[in-house]
Amino acid sequence: MTISLKKQQTISLEKQGQGLTKMFMGLGWDVTKGLFGLGGGDIDLDASCLMFDERGEVTDTVWFRQLASRDGSVRHGGDNLTGAGEGDDERIFVDLSTVPQGVRTLIFTVNSFRGQSFAKVKNAFCRVVDDASKQEIARIDLSEQGSHTGLIMAKVQRIGSGWQITALGERTEGRVVEQLVTDARRFI
Repeated sequence: MTISLKKQQTISLEKQGQGLTKMFMGLGWDVTKGLFGLGGGDIDLDASCLMFDERGEVTDTVWFRQLASRDGSVRHGGDNLTGAGEGDDERIFVDLSTVPQGVRTLIFTVNSFRGQSFAKVKNAFCRVVDDASKQEIARIDLSEQGSHTGLIMAKVQRIGSGWQITALGERTEGRVVEQLVTDARRFI
């Protein structure tokens, strides 16, 4: 059963995924079409994952220029430059059982590499999927259009020996993930 998360809603990944260890965050989007279905063009959105320690410092970043964390626990499935096609356009895979103990929070972001605003994006979503069973656990609607060029999508946070996810969907500005760090840090 998929849970549709609203902003600031949190669920335990342990309860939803029955011992979830491997998951992925899927990001999907479409491009708005102009009058008579014309125009629109391509939108290059980029999914990223910032790994934070207990002090709120970034320990590693996974994005299209670094496809795997140094420890190998988080990896990017590849860059989609257009948003074309059905389903997930980009995926970030996480092995929760191998995320280093010092990492407390994973923040998932999306930004428009070419600086195009989200006014040109429709049907945007991110979803958490159990990578073993391919069962969708949670989905977050990100289709709130506007002049922003980035979103802080969600955080996955270590709580005791388990993990929980919180939907964020907060607007921000930036063309690359490094420009989103300050805004992402607010949610740790």
